[in-house]
Amino acid sequence: MEPRNLTGVSEFILLGVSEDPELQSLLFGLFLSMDLITVSGNLLILLAVSSDPHLHTPMYFFLSNLSLADIGFVSTTVPKMLVNIQMQSKSITYVDCLTQMSFFFLFGCLDSLLLTVMACDRFVAICYPLHYTVIMNPRLCGLLVLVSIFISLLYSQLQVSLVLQVTFCRDVEIPSFFCDLSQLFKLACSDISTNTILLYCICALFGGIPLSGILFSYARILCSILRVSSPGGKYKAFSTCGSHLSVVCLFYGTSLGVYFSSDISTFTKRGVVASVLYTVVTPMLNPFIYSLRNTDIKKALWRFLSRTAKA
Repeated sequence: MEPRNLTGVSEFILLGVSEDPELQSLLFGLFLSMDLITVSGNLLILLAVSSDPHLHTPMYFFLSNLSLADIGFVSTTVPKMLVNIQMQSKSITYVDCLTQMSFFFLFGCLDSLLLTVMACDRFVAICYPLHYTVIMNPRLCGLLVLVSIFISLLYSQLQVSLVLQVTFCRDVEIPSFFCDLSQLFKLACSDISTNTILLYCICALFGGIPLSGILFSYARILCSILRVSSPGGKYKAFSTCGSHLSVVCLFYGTSLGVYFSSDISTFTKRGVVASVLYTVVTPMLNPFIYSLRNTDIKKALWRFLSRTAKA
């Protein structure tokens, strides 16, 4: 869909994390470091999984795609903020704003759907271990990822389409470091009641169904674990999904924080912090959670780094 600017507004002003000039250098170094750590950590996960035949399983296939989504997710917001700080500029063009939102929703939704697929994978592995390899075959795994990408593209375009028909006022300051849809709606001069209703319906549909799938999977997993008689068996069963559960709690905990913060009429510092946690900190911590809590990943990383050092 071709972006149509109905207002003549050519750019928006991103106020960023802080407007204090003395903090800009510190913020630049901090966010540049987090961006590099995020990209490097997720790339190491990708290299470890692709280079180790022992990790060519459905669980690590989905983890690789999650790492790709995290790299894309953090790359939609942080680089623009770093450029603005370096150039001492706060502007983003109308088209660039829509493009940023499009990719932001694409990778955010893909993260959510991949976490749901990974929960279903753990559900099959724990509740139906004898049929796991038959059910989670390579064809189904590839299909699940492709469907997740298609749904994410649909979600992204639906969200951006809500902005295309909005008329904006001349006050185009966004109290955030990226183009936030909820904050853009607050800059509108036209009636956005219908857009707001559609926004909540889309978010409830595309966010509620994946979350329900995760809750259902873990409810069944918990029931299966409770039926295991030995404590060692219970620990082994739960440890296989401990990393994923940690990532799910971190992702949805921070995203809900952003959701509730966006409903506040004045976007406070708490809302900015929630946005940073959701868009930057969560993708950065995911590789550490999986590598520190997963023996297979640690062994694969060690073997990969050893081969690299000898080469």
